[in-house]
Amino acid sequence: MVVPPPVRPERVTQFLKPYVLRMHFTNKFVNAQVVHTPTATVASAASTQEKALRLSLEKTNESTRDVAAAGKIGKILGERLLQKNIPAVSVFMKRDQKYHGKVKAVIDSLREAGVKLL
Repeated sequence: MVVPPPVRPERVTQFLKPYVLRMHFTNKFVNAQVVHTPTATVASAASTQEKALRLSLEKTNESTRDVAAAGKIGKILGERLLQKNIPAVSVFMKRDQKYHGKVKAVIDSLREAGVKLL
């Protein structure tokens, strides 16, 4: 069953930041996605759970959950965003997330890939 996105009044949607970066870190994997808020759809996503990236990390004996993996996720996500002509995103951090460690690695590598942060 497909749930349609919420319908927001025009006066609300014009003040929303259109693309928001959301990050999720588990004990095994790093996930990042960019959500288009007016339509509530995922514009682009990257994760260390993806088969190609996971296998390449395992071949070089690297972890799928550390700061280096988070940096690679940010780089991959930045390339995918630029391919879809999304030049800028705003960052949504949860209350307990600080600009440190994995969060910093994802954001910095996005910035290095050429994506502007609002």
